[in-house]
Amino acid sequence: MLLSPQAERNWEGLCAVLEDVLQDQSHRHLFALELGSGTGQHVIRFAQKMPFVTWQPSDIKEESLDSIKAYIAATNAKTVLQPVHLDASELWEKWAGLSRNSCDVIVAINLLHYSSFKTVYAINGTITPSCNEQLDAELRKMNPDWGLPDIDVLRQLAYGNGMRMERMIEMEEYYRCLIFRKL
Repeated sequence: MLLSPQAERNWEGLCAVLEDVLQDQSHRHLFALELGSGTGQHVIRFAQKMPFVTWQPSDIKEESLDSIKAYIAATNAKTVLQPVHLDASELWEKWAGLSRNSCDVIVAINLLHYSSFKTVYAINGTITPSCNEQLDAELRKMNPDWGLPDIDVLRQLAYGNGMRMERMIEMEEYYRCLIFRKL
């Protein structure tokens, strides 16, 4: 199993946000897709706290898929499916055979800055806080197509795909959690 100290530090805050967002739907069973599940630590913790959700973890890396399988086995998680290989940069139709209407929730944690946005994690083009400027530069050194996305660009993309940004939650260590809902 892979271990991420960052995932151990931030799972509670992320889980609290998810619990708050999903609270009004806890009376029914939900299906959630986690994009870029990484080590598998988050999805296991989410499943433990929200048993009314069936979780479908995914990742593009084989070592991550193996780690997720190991976490599922070690915790005997009943509401976490076996992970699927999924490249989130591909068209939806290639997403592990999942239909568009099959997901009640899609979770992407620390994923957007590894995608090909040409803007930075900013609001109206301004990076906040300034320490994120260094992170953006480091990401772009690894891959010029990567970088921290502009929230307004994400809002426009969501709207073009039938969603609206409901709210932005400031998290610890300068993270932001963006909540989108269907129009």
